[in-house]
Amino acid sequence: MLAATVLKPVYTVKDDHEKQQQDSHVGSKDENIDRGNWTNKKEYMLSMIGYAVGLGNVWRFPYLAYKNGGGAFLIPYVIMLAVAGIPLFFLESSFGQFCSQGPVNVWRALPIFQGVGVAMVLVSTLVGIYYNVIIAYSLYYMFASFQSPLPWSDCFYWSNSNCSLTPREVCNITPAANWSEPVFAANMTLWENETCPKENIIRIPVQSPSEQYWDLVALQRSSGLDETGPVVWHLALCLLLGWLLIAAALYRGIKSSGKVVYFTATFPYVVLLILLIRGVTLEGARDGIGFYIGSQSNLTKLGEAEVWRDAATQIFYSLSIAWGGVTALSSYNKFHNNVFKDALTVCLTNCGTSVFAGFAIFSILGHMAHVYGKPVSEVAQAGFGLAFIAYPDALSKLPISPLWSILFFFMLLTLGLDSQFAGIEVISTCLQDAFPDTFKSKRSIISVGTCAILFLLGLLCVTQAGIYWVTLMDQFCAGFVLLIAALLELVGVVYFYGGNRFIKDIEMMIGTRSSLFWLWWRACWFFITPAVITVILVWSLLTFRPPSYGTVQYPAWGVALGWCMIAFCLIWIPLVAVWKILCAQGNPWQRMCAVCSPVEGWGPYLEVHRGERYAGGQRYYRKNSLHLPDNVYHISNNFTRL
Repeated sequence: MLAATVLKPVYTVKDDHEKQQQDSHVGSKDENIDRGNWTNKKEYMLSMIGYAVGLGNVWRFPYLAYKNGGGAFLIPYVIMLAVAGIPLFFLESSFGQFCSQGPVNVWRALPIFQGVGVAMVLVSTLVGIYYNVIIAYSLYYMFASFQSPLPWSDCFYWSNSNCSLTPREVCNITPAANWSEPVFAANMTLWENETCPKENIIRIPVQSPSEQYWDLVALQRSSGLDETGPVVWHLALCLLLGWLLIAAALYRGIKSSGKVVYFTATFPYVVLLILLIRGVTLEGARDGIGFYIGSQSNLTKLGEAEVWRDAATQIFYSLSIAWGGVTALSSYNKFHNNVFKDALTVCLTNCGTSVFAGFAIFSILGHMAHVYGKPVSEVAQAGFGLAFIAYPDALSKLPISPLWSILFFFMLLTLGLDSQFAGIEVISTCLQDAFPDTFKSKRSIISVGTCAILFLLGLLCVTQAGIYWVTLMDQFCAGFVLLIAALLELVGVVYFYGGNRFIKDIEMMIGTRSSLFWLWWRACWFFITPAVITVILVWSLLTFRPPSYGTVQYPAWGVALGWCMIAFCLIWIPLVAVWKILCAQGNPWQRMCAVCSPVEGWGPYLEVHRGERYAGGQRYYRKNSLHLPDNVYHISNNFTRL
């Protein structure tokens, strides 16, 4: 009998070794051989930084800083980072690491809130559809840059009569005997050597070559959302290539993507440094940097409430909070990883990158303004206008312009890929956590299948009306849903699960900290951060404007569809809550108490980490670990689904 007791664990561990060899997403040194762990700390940190540092750091923050007072904008930006960004990032990463589960299964801590995790996964799915279209744009422009001169550097065969490198002006004056019909003011020598009075000069609206190339060649843009048009096949092929790159990187889950990020997370910094060095040597660079964050800084802007809202919104979206990715990536950490130090490092790196990118962007925009003889304010744009119109136009004015263009768009590609890795990992992680017996050894199939489905769904975004769909989804999906999900996440963890209990959970991972250390985090989690999110949410609703793309307004059915996308994501929060209550046992009060309390077996994934606080009772998770003592038994592998 005793011999059997000794042999049983040996047999089980051997069996686990055999299973591990079949699972390509699990390494020989992993602490958790069911789910796997990051190969090392560097891969986790680079993946987190790559996820947080995205396109918005390059094409949104610099413009917001310029618009909201330049250097003065850094004051509300840093304050919002401290009171909202870091506290939420710390909470999400701690939540995932503690239980080693993705954004849906972490809510076994509070079943009634599990719909919040579902909403996060749906948002990541919808965002993944259109975000990869932006990667396709970057791929197309990168391939188009392998020619000299750059195709958007002048009005070539693809342009129309409205294309011009210089402003067009006409003299609006009543014809007289010695005057011709209204003429271009550029021809200032008229009959009898007379010129046109300044008050009669009228500028004719024209488009730059880069603007027309974006509309007529790259997008082949239709007149509006009502006119879908055919698929733009060069964009569809670039979209396919983008998904193939992501599927290849995620073929073995974090084991393969962790290797890819060594390049994709670091290369953007190399390019930004190169662009900055080149930019500051150009004429007009000082003016551009001055407008961005230097001599043109305006401290009086701090008195405007909109500046603080922009700062809070940028922090919130820049750190990718409430998308589910932070929780998913941190769930693969080893239990005693210092999650606080990591969260602080990632947040500070992300914000530092935003400021650094602004110098690289505005130094070259300053040169562009100098070439055109315009103020920087007339060439500064945000979003697609910066990435695919203004900046390519500026790069076309540089010597060896194809080289700079290739570097810039390759940088955008790597910035987008990192964020997509985590977005797809959210879906894969949740499927694997919900159905471990079915999907445990099929990680590659999940990744490839997810990429294939999202590629097909994304084809609508590469039609001639594709840019309108991308803008619509970006404004609705990446807006209200995230704010509501983050607010409910805070309320659930702090007020239902228990903020003090959550702090004790964190101390199980990083060790005991003083009450003074937790004073700030308690203040943020209990009061400050929920208040900030509530203000942003209410303000966003009150100041909501229907989406538009340039001068093109969206039809009523398009706006209604946007609200339907929001409803589709949020409806699962009450539906799952009701379903959990109906599935619970007892009278109504007992059911409410059951769904507002952790399920049996909640806690650290591995038995060796559960300690006295979570010892005893039936286990939900197996205690598989290569480092457990030989006399530790495995538990039943009966997993409860959502």
